[in-house]
Amino acid sequence: MSLTGLIWFLLIGLIAGWLAGRVMRGGGYGVIGDMIVGIIGALLGGWLFGLLGIHAGGLIGSIITAFVGAVVLIALLRASRRA
Repeated sequence: MSLTGLIWFLLIGLIAGWLAGRVMRGGGYGVIGDMIVGIIGALLGGWLFGLLGIHAGGLIGSIITAFVGAVVLIALLRASRRA
């Protein structure tokens, strides 16, 4: 992965983590925490979309994929805290 690709990946992770924190009605996890949630969410979202046969391309598609994965990740984290 090139430096530019890494920067885009981190930026998409930050955007997705921040959006997911707002949608899930949480205060977020801070800049670094949101980025980590977004990056893990991007991986999770890509895996989930692959299982469902959904292919999202481009910048917006990448943000949507990462956002969906981040929302699922936050929901799983909150569910595990309550258990």
